[in-house]
Order: sequence, then structure tokens, then C-alpha cells
Amino acid sequence: MKLILTMFVAAVLLSDVEAGRSLVFPEETASSLVELTPAKPLSLNAFTLCLRFATELKGKREVILFAYRTQYFDELNVWRETDGRLSLYLSGPGAFFEVPELGPLANHVCLTWESLTGRTTMYVNGRSSASKIYQRGHRVRPGGKVILGQDPDNFLGDFQAEQSFVGEIFGVNMWDHVLPSVAIQLLSTGEDFSDANVLDWATVTIIPTGSVVEFQKRSLDLKLTTHALF
Repeated sequence: MKLILTMFVAAVLLSDVEAGRSLVFPEETASSLVELTPAKPLSLNAFTLCLRFATELKGKREVILFAYRTQYFDELNVWRETDGRLSLYLSGPGAFFEVPELGPLANHVCLTWESLTGRTTMYVNGRSSASKIYQRGHRVRPGGKVILGQDPDNFLGDFQAEQSFVGEIFGVNMWDHVLPSVAIQLLSTGEDFSDANVLDWATVTIIPTGSVVEFQKRSLDLKLTTHALF
């Protein structure tokens, strides 16, 4: 009788192609931040905003995940609240989402919003929340600054260390429309659509201040080879 044995051997190969960059915020401060320069003004009646990040911050502490502020208003802020909920603020009271606890490993978080219906949905690692109706008829206004790491209480200042982000941010991408849920699920697995037309992590200009460190990351390609022994 012929014995057939199939073995699967996984070989990890280091690619020479850069997979992207990351930003490390090493400590709680009121001075370390990163400004992102959008590809187009944030004059938005709909958007999809996706972030991939890891933080070891625990306990009853606010954590700013994304901030966009104009001269007089917090136009678009994303937070992890003191009770662990994720929240979106568009120039007024927020929309809050109960989500599983975000552990210290990398998490992929996306938000979609459209003005026409007010439908707002939070995605965590590819899984969607129940949608909410929020800020129907609103519009995100241009002329502001996109900030990572701090919550600006004025145009570009008045930061509070106890709200700062500490950890690593692996990606921030933004579209001026609502992506379908299947696309967001693919993004959560690492698929790169490379068509983010407001903020594209691969090309966006990054201006760091303070102790923030930028790293270039290289991809690891996991290849599966099959050998048949007879």
C-alpha cells in the first residue's frame, strides 16, 4: 500500500517592500502630537475613518484617538471614553458605542457617517455595531487641523496630558464617502485598497512634535509550501 504523507511547511520571508509606517507615542505628555496634512479639505457630508492602533492605557481614563479642529469648533473627534465606550463627536454632543474591551494588541477601528440619513456605524476589528442616527443634516467644515495624540481645546493648543494617546498608531485612512461593510471587513484583515482620498496613510504628510517617533515597517510574507512524500 502506498503511504501518502502531506506536510505543510510555513516559511517566513522578509520582503524588501515597505508595508507602511507607524507612530509611537511613548509617554503621557501635553506636548507630543502629530499633525496630518489631508489630500483635500475636510468639507464632508459623509466619511469613513479607519484607525489601527495599540495602547496599554487602562482604567477610567479618556484617550483621544483622532482630532480635527477648526478655529472655533471640535469638528470631528474620536475617543475612548472612561467607561471603555468609543465615541464620535461632530461639533456637539457625541454618539457612543458599546464595544468589547480594546486590549493591548493592535485594534482596527472604523467609523462611517452620512449626513443625509445620519446613519453612524462603528466597526471594531471588522465587526459592526448597531447603527445610530446622529447629526442628520450636519456637514463637517473645512479649514481645520488633523491631530493625533492630543485633543486641542483651541486651534492648535491647550492640550491635557491626561487625555493624550500613549501607544502605537499603525494607520489612519479616511474617505469622503461611506465604504460598504465588506470593504471594512477586508481592511480589518490588512487588505490595502490604496484609494483613501482624504487621508491615505501610505502618502499623507506627517509632522511630529515632541517625543513621537516614526518607524518604517517592513512586511512579513507568510508562504505555505506543500510537500508530498510517497
